[in-house]
Amino acid sequence: MKLFVSEGNPHCRKVLAALEVTGVQCDVHYVNHEERVVPYLSRPALPALLLPSGLHLFSSNAICRYLFEVSGTDCSELCGQWLEWEATDLQPALLQGKGSEVSKVLQGPLNYLEQSLSKGNTPYLTGDAVSVADVVLWAALYPILSDSSQALGERKCVKTWFDRGAVMHSLQSSAQKVLQGKGLQGNQCNQSNQCRDTKPCNSSPAEGEESERLVSVEEMEAAALTWSKGLNSCQSATDRQHPILPMEGKRNILLTSALPYVNNVPHLGNIIGCVLSTDVFSRYGRLRDWNVLFVCGTDEYGTATENKAREEGLTPQQICDKYHAIHASIYKWFQIDFDFFGRTTTEKQTEIAQDIFWRLHKHGFLVEDTVEQLRCENCQRFLADRFVEGICPHCSYPEARGDQCDKCGRLINAVELSEPQCKVCRQTPVIRSSKHLFLDLPKIESQLEQWLDKSTSTGDWTANAKQITRSWLRDGLKPRCITRDLKWGTPVPHPDFKEKVFYVWFDAPIGYLSITANYTDQWEKWWKNPDQVELYNFMAKDNVPFHSVVFPCSLLGAQDNYTLVSHLVATEYLNYEDSKFSKSRGVGVFGDMAKETGIPSDVWRFYLLYVRPEGQDSAFSWADMATKNNSELLNNLGNFINRAGMFVAKFFEGCVPAMELQQEDKKLLALVGWELQQYIQLMDKVKIRDALKHILNISRHGNQYIQVNEPWKKIKGGDTERQRAGTVTGVSVNIACLLSVMLYPYMPTVSQTIRDQLNAPQSCINTMLKGTGTFVCALCRGHRIGTVSPLFQKLEVDQIEALKKRFGGQQPEDEPPKKKTAAQKAASTQPAAVPAPAAPAAAEVAAVNGVDPEKAKQLTQAVAEQGEKVRTLKAQKAEKAAITAEVAKLLDLKKQLALAEGKSPEPAPQKGKKK
Repeated sequence: MKLFVSEGNPHCRKVLAALEVTGVQCDVHYVNHEERVVPYLSRPALPALLLPSGLHLFSSNAICRYLFEVSGTDCSELCGQWLEWEATDLQPALLQGKGSEVSKVLQGPLNYLEQSLSKGNTPYLTGDAVSVADVVLWAALYPILSDSSQALGERKCVKTWFDRGAVMHSLQSSAQKVLQGKGLQGNQCNQSNQCRDTKPCNSSPAEGEESERLVSVEEMEAAALTWSKGLNSCQSATDRQHPILPMEGKRNILLTSALPYVNNVPHLGNIIGCVLSTDVFSRYGRLRDWNVLFVCGTDEYGTATENKAREEGLTPQQICDKYHAIHASIYKWFQIDFDFFGRTTTEKQTEIAQDIFWRLHKHGFLVEDTVEQLRCENCQRFLADRFVEGICPHCSYPEARGDQCDKCGRLINAVELSEPQCKVCRQTPVIRSSKHLFLDLPKIESQLEQWLDKSTSTGDWTANAKQITRSWLRDGLKPRCITRDLKWGTPVPHPDFKEKVFYVWFDAPIGYLSITANYTDQWEKWWKNPDQVELYNFMAKDNVPFHSVVFPCSLLGAQDNYTLVSHLVATEYLNYEDSKFSKSRGVGVFGDMAKETGIPSDVWRFYLLYVRPEGQDSAFSWADMATKNNSELLNNLGNFINRAGMFVAKFFEGCVPAMELQQEDKKLLALVGWELQQYIQLMDKVKIRDALKHILNISRHGNQYIQVNEPWKKIKGGDTERQRAGTVTGVSVNIACLLSVMLYPYMPTVSQTIRDQLNAPQSCINTMLKGTGTFVCALCRGHRIGTVSPLFQKLEVDQIEALKKRFGGQQPEDEPPKKKTAAQKAASTQPAAVPAPAAPAAAEVAAVNGVDPEKAKQLTQAVAEQGEKVRTLKAQKAEKAAITAEVAKLLDLKKQLALAEGKSPEPAPQKGKKK
């Protein structure tokens, strides 16, 4: 690696400090601050880190974070929050302050830092050890706080924290190298570079610097050369022949999605966390010409199934059959393209689970012990962990489960819970003893750690997966019970335990193997082939320990050359609006309900992937979904693709015109090519949400290109102008073709619709995503397109409000009482007759005063959407007449809103008087 820095650049101080703290081996080159070291940027960008792959990092915080990760220290969520605060709050203050003003403008940030350190009660920002956040903030504040004239006053915590860093040789050394003794003055240098890090870490590329990239002549010519190469001719990347088996010379990818529990209808959070994310990566992998097998299925054994069967008056098997079909139907509607969707209640499951059990027994990795268990005398059964709830013994969280606390993540034995309750009947269970078998995790721990070191360093494990796994190992592994006193499960074959079944978290992950075995009798070519196969596990973060510790220990202990996970991809949680999904309370959208909304599954897929909780928890919001649909899909992506196709149909009789590229066109090709490369780099690393933004960036570039060139005007001019209109139209329709390919993993139906409308050759699917990205001319001169029509529909305010009410746990006032669920009836603690008169009274008062709160709420959303539309048109430099018309609509909506709020609807004359 090579690190390029310049004197007087405060951001270079950060990276040099991080380099010394981490001890990462890297060549440091001092260059002039005007030198352009990142080849595809036309302006200077320092510091810059050249990676072994040939890629560059040129955000100082990103470089620092990378250096820490290379050294084996991942950035926690809290650490990421501090880095974002440094970029969005501290740096703007540092830029604003000059000389004696510095102390004044830093009052706010320093007060916040003081409060956070005092609350945290730890020596460093994120805990007991130095993190990248400490280094970045120390380096940013060093020239100021090391100057005695910049008094910290009563901020004792900040002073103590800063003094710890100030004595570090790495910080003093980096400051000396960069500032060259200039102290506070040196911090004012090179402010243009400093501005680069003041955007939020999670801002979309459309809002950040990438939309303003400058392109070199070399990039333009290279893009034009690639464009001229045309399409490859080979078999479709989406064609499959079953059974899919590993192939020599191919990248063989085995994908698993966490097995959904059979008797729960999955909600949107379940869908994005597991099957949808896996489906996107699976489709992408095939576009990349990888040999992909995607398996999943329902997890069907355990107490929950027994209880559900009792509730519905069915046998456990009947419950499994019923809900397996429900799951399969939901995933089919969401277009989840499994190669095989199986289940765990099969003979193969019993055969493989018992084989692994006997191998563990043979190699001495099983131990016997007597266990104290909770038994509900009211339900007459031992309680599975998921059916016990109480107070966590570690963090006092009141809703900890019997196996794990969702708040602190620690493992729990159910008997350790304070005030335990049976979740079925809410009675207090009693403790009873029973003999069980345990997997001796401490005995396998050294093997596990060796494997984890290799897998986490070479594979793409998400930061939360690494963090959760390390916390388990840090606490020390303990023997883990693998048997349960149940009837519905895979039977334990040992004669001394013949009345017991395997515990679900020993048994369920083996379902990946048995499901593959039910797909093909050559399943071992996937699961006992670690040298040829890369295994990706997709899940939500609560499932991480079982996939990174418990299941790998089972396979390592079996000593049968099993394929272990190479890449563990875990999401955070998706919440619903400002609460959690709850089927019983009627809160949130569940998989079987999405279809009933009338919103196409591709739009659901798009929005869930847009808010995919990759680095932190996120939330589903109806208002945000409508905004993203109307702005990103309708006004941005759909608008561009429709215009490009319509210009071909309207101006060129449905045939792609001749294209003579000018510098402006080559610049666009280079911009689009760069976005394509970013998309591929991110998708290769399973950064699905971030990659989606680059698709939307491309359509933004396209809209701006059309708006600036105005082909609808040039087509009416002379030969030169008509030729220019043809080039702009031809390039645009080819960008639309590229977008159809990039969209395929996210919105498969929309992708196919675009290709059908463009009559695009099938080979475009095979060409565009090869290598680092290949944007070629797929629709050449004379190519006849199909019939063009709009791709998306607007989500109206009243439609969204109705859906929000429907899934918010409350019924609309005008809905008949009989439609209320039992849970909603139970939630009502007052007779319906008591509050009933209040509603009409309030309505009458509102009517007299002209106030209509419900209408005002709808109009507020409409004003926001129309305002966004006007801003978009202005940014795209649309025709004046078009902007004027939309502004008129906006003003009319504002008048209606004022009336609905009981205000004066005519503020315009007052503005005129002020002029």
